[in-house]
Amino acid sequence: MAISGKTRVCGVMGDPIGHTLSPTIHNAAFHHLGLDFVFLAFHVKTADLENAMRGMRGLGIHGLNVTMPHKRAVISCLDEVDFTVRFLDSANTILNRDGKLSGFNTDGVGALKALLENGVGLSGKKVLLLGAGGAAKAIAFVLVPEVGELAILNRSAEKAEELAETLEHMFNQKVVGGALSPDAIKANLRDSDVLVNATSAGMKPHLSQSLVAPEWLRSDLAVMDIVYNPVETKLAIDAKAAGAKVVSGVEMLIYQGAASFEIWTGKSAPIEVMRKAALNKLSSKGEGK
Repeated sequence: MAISGKTRVCGVMGDPIGHTLSPTIHNAAFHHLGLDFVFLAFHVKTADLENAMRGMRGLGIHGLNVTMPHKRAVISCLDEVDFTVRFLDSANTILNRDGKLSGFNTDGVGALKALLENGVGLSGKKVLLLGAGGAAKAIAFVLVPEVGELAILNRSAEKAEELAETLEHMFNQKVVGGALSPDAIKANLRDSDVLVNATSAGMKPHLSQSLVAPEWLRSDLAVMDIVYNPVETKLAIDAKAAGAKVVSGVEMLIYQGAASFEIWTGKSAPIEVMRKAALNKLSSKGEGK
């Protein structure tokens, strides 16, 4: 990779940041398309966030991904945000247009594209979403207009119910919320077509965790687990064993990153290149298992 005075700098900032796959994914995409871009990781603590954003302007950093814990706090540092960011109160992508910082959120569209591009039909279907945190809220926001019904279960039932009520009113679509309990999961799965786990259950090192008993899964169900480390969670393994269609969390990671890539470059993202880079990195670190 040749770096020059014309090379545009993009990156990701968060705390911690050592685990990120974003430099691997984006630098592979830049190289494949022959773009004069480079992608770096920036460890930014909460106390340094405002200075970091001043640095983005001052240094002319072209684009940033934002990860925990800055997705909400960074909004006050931006000049403009889109409707998705305002609704979610969360920004994960920033574009620097000659010192004017614009904020976007690509988490939801990443999940939607992951489902659709992997052959999961949503029109008229019932989707069961586990979780109501930041990622789950973004996913719910993009799913409601696409599906027949959305059920949201969360450890805090009040949070799920509040989100469901807001989305139902906003889109005039059936959305229900409730407590994340084994009985509620089992009952909702009986007539669900798609299951999305947007909780951290099953994430490394808790490899044996799953919120869904294997016997509740069916061959006519589609299952997406947004956890990507490991690539195959216990839920994904159980779903495959039941004959269900399974969409890996790597897919959401790739399509979320692709949406950011396209905001920064104006070019179509090379999805297969990005997917291969992510899977190779996970495999080489022993994290894909």
